Amino acid sequence: MNQPTAIDPALRALLHGSALAPLRLGDRELLPVVQGGMGVGVSAHRLAGSVAALGGVGTLSSVDLRRHHPDLMERTRGLGVGPDAKAAINGANLVALEREIALARRLSGGFGMLAMNVMRAVSDYAAYVQRSLECGIDAVVVGAGLPLDLPELAADHPKARLIPILSDARGVQLVLRKWERRKRLPDAVVLEHPGHAGGHLGAASVADVSDPRFDFDRVVPQTLEVLRAAGVERQVPVIAAGGIRSLHDIRRLQSLGAAAVQLGTPFAVTVECDADPAFKRVLAEARDEDMVEFTSVAGLPARAVLTPWLKAYLKAEPRLQAVAHVKARCTKVFDCLAQCGLRDGKAGWGQFCIDQQLAAAMKGDLQRGLFFRGRGALPFGDQIRSVRELMERLLGGVVPAAAA
Repeated sequence: MNQPTAIDPALRALLHGSALAPLRLGDRELLPVVQGGMGVGVSAHRLAGSVAALGGVGTLSSVDLRRHHPDLMERTRGLGVGPDAKAAINGANLVALEREIALARRLSGGFGMLAMNVMRAVSDYAAYVQRSLECGIDAVVVGAGLPLDLPELAADHPKARLIPILSDARGVQLVLRKWERRKRLPDAVVLEHPGHAGGHLGAASVADVSDPRFDFDRVVPQTLEVLRAAGVERQVPVIAAGGIRSLHDIRRLQSLGAAAVQLGTPFAVTVECDADPAFKRVLAEARDEDMVEFTSVAGLPARAVLTPWLKAYLKAEPRLQAVAHVKARCTKVFDCLAQCGLRDGKAGWGQFCIDQQLAAAMKGDLQRGLFFRGRGALPFGDQIRSVRELMERLLGGVVPAAAA
């Protein structure tokens, strides 16, 4: 974690020519492009390591990483249900997390920065955070809930970067106040726009995702004012996330005061993305009119491609919610969420197993998968291109047309 950071020479030249400012996190100078964490298994070591190798922030997602390791899947097959099964699967996932960090570090070659995205809503949140830090991850990024206890979990790792994902200035202010009591500041703040991002969204309800209060023109200056009032504006860079697709977008956000941007879907359709090629094809070919917002099993609004599975689920949802009831044990073997609409009988929440559906999507299963996707046309349309080509495009470089 103390290795000097470098940016790929060709991309450093593009950065200089783009008139963009680099992202500074602690003592590191990075490309102002962060790859968002995507689970289950979509952003693992290959994608995160490839992004970091160019000088950006590559992010692994901690959720159910055992699915990339056949020996761990075999070890946890046919366990039944109950505490022993849950402990075995969670243990296997921690082993997978260690492996993925080591592989990403090797691939990055000491360039850029590696982060681990951990959902606050998962039941083993604390274990994932602590194991990631023990394995030397550079940064921990936490969304899907307020990570008010993150400084305590990272108390033995003062040099690790801690980055919350929030959606408005009020959330930033709350985190600042709580963390100040623990004598720790966020090393950056990700502001994710619920109206444009994919996956779980930082709004109270589906009806709330397009509220103008989340617009970058409003929330970036408001957040900077909160940081300024706390006297930490220069110490806590703001990273804007959601619907960012071009150099023009990055320039506009830096003009508003953001230090960098975070992208998810454009990285999910790269050659290096850890998901199956069929997964990438679904996302690359989807358009905004092919997407739908709904309430996830975690009780949060979410945005995904309207696949055959999701269409059938939404049709059956009223009936499923009407008979929702508490399950004595998780019917899908392990409790991946601290609170789950299916397991806990929460009638207003989603009634499906998100781990199973996201795992099916990662394998490209259109009939069973839940394919999260952000809004907006992708930088290369429906083409699958490399991480380097995407970075070059975002920094204003001339990228050759793909071969027929």
